[in-house]
Amino acid sequence: MHNVHLTGLLTCANDEELRIVRRHLSKHENLTRDEPGCEHFSVKQTSDPLVWKVSERFTDQASFHAHQTRSQDSEWGRATALMARSYSITHGNS
Repeated sequence: MHNVHLTGLLTCANDEELRIVRRHLSKHENLTRDEPGCEHFSVKQTSDPLVWKVSERFTDQASFHAHQTRSQDSEWGRATALMARSYSITHGNS
């Protein structure tokens, strides 16, 4: 089985975007961690308060795809849709 690992950065353009992330992140984290196939999910603020380090791992492509679909159609997805993201996705053996 090949797991899917996403790493990268979510960057807020300004304080308003920062407030949006803070307002929606906790619920997004809880919903994601409860998803089938989620092995790891972390969104942590870096030393630059506008930049967040993102790390997630799912058991397989299907669970990762389900997460992406759910996330895009969530409050989090709608509120953060235009924020800058720089992600890398890798596949490996679990």
